[in-house]
Amino acid sequence: MFSAMFGEAWRAMGANRLRTFLTMLGMVIGVGAVVLMMAIGQGAEDSVKKSISAMGSNLFIVLSGPPSSGGARSASGNAATLNVKDANAMTDLDGVIAVAPLSMGNAQVIYAGNNWNTAILGTSPSYLDIRSWNLIDGYAFGVSDMRSATRVALIGTTTAHSLFGDDVDPIGKTIRIKASPFTIIGILESKGQSLDGRDQDDTIIVPLPTAQRKIFGNQIPGSVRQILVQAESDKVMGMVEDNLNSLLKQRHNIREGAEQDFSVRNLTALANSAAETTKTMSLLLGAIASVSLLVGGIGIMNIMLVSVTERTREIGIRMAIGARERDILLQFLLEAVVISIVGCLIGIALGVGGAILVNKLTQASIIISLNAITLAFSVATAVGVFFGFYPAKKAAKLNPIEALRF
Repeated sequence: MFSAMFGEAWRAMGANRLRTFLTMLGMVIGVGAVVLMMAIGQGAEDSVKKSISAMGSNLFIVLSGPPSSGGARSASGNAATLNVKDANAMTDLDGVIAVAPLSMGNAQVIYAGNNWNTAILGTSPSYLDIRSWNLIDGYAFGVSDMRSATRVALIGTTTAHSLFGDDVDPIGKTIRIKASPFTIIGILESKGQSLDGRDQDDTIIVPLPTAQRKIFGNQIPGSVRQILVQAESDKVMGMVEDNLNSLLKQRHNIREGAEQDFSVRNLTALANSAAETTKTMSLLLGAIASVSLLVGGIGIMNIMLVSVTERTREIGIRMAIGARERDILLQFLLEAVVISIVGCLIGIALGVGGAILVNKLTQASIIISLNAITLAFSVATAVGVFFGFYPAKKAAKLNPIEALRF
């Protein structure tokens, strides 16, 4: 019986193909928009999560400055108010498991006939542990390299490709950073983009004393621009932040209420805030696109009401030869559901195709999840049932005699 009704519903749709297509169009656009927007939103959310994971966990960054000079205030990190001794003192704080002082800048790097301007980072061996940054080849520099200020370097994949191409192994090769030769001892694994869009793989990491003496120069011996601090867990983040502030105020002789010559930023909190914002935007995109499904459902109801009016005599004949009220209800409801499901399937195909096209054209991260497709399909079916029920109920409630007179 059900198969017969399905066949009848399919024939009724085929009897007026243009009207059926226009009825279905709202559902096609709605489902396609939902699938596409959720793919873009989830892709953006996944990119942020990967950036957070690549950054490391439970992190603080301590920036030097901002000081005031003649009423002018400079940006954090530009003044030499932090030093290596500050970083060493931080390692003794409760809840702190690793500390890495940082000195960074950009420099021109040369190998053979190739040159590349890249970020140079001078730091300690603990930096790689804090950032959970592994090597794909070679080995990392150690404490002895720090003590001797040896000219060794770890190179990111972007920089390695720009200087050496794909055919030359960078390990053991000598590059020139400004006027100083450095030997590459390790290749860093790819980290991708940071939260601010910077390519983290376009970098060279060297021992901090080497960077200060051979690359950047240092007017104040031992000074650093930033210090990266890792707490042992998220539960002690608040305590560690308070301890960092208290320690530096004491070491820098800053009185209560006086302006600080440093700032402590919770990178984990900032990253989590960015993740929550991206997640909210992803849900918002899906919600906006879902409005199209509502419009498509209203279109189905309008066309079904017209169909009931046009087929009033047909309904009367069906009732006259024995069709029950529930048979008529099921027949028209099935037509609405078939229109909704077919439109949904076409919409899913268009949404997936659109997502793939966006990825090809923009290289943006796109995630086409089965959950999003299942949700769109379920909602579209529910919309078909909801908006098709009233026209079907109206058809089922027609008086057979009045219907035959129509």
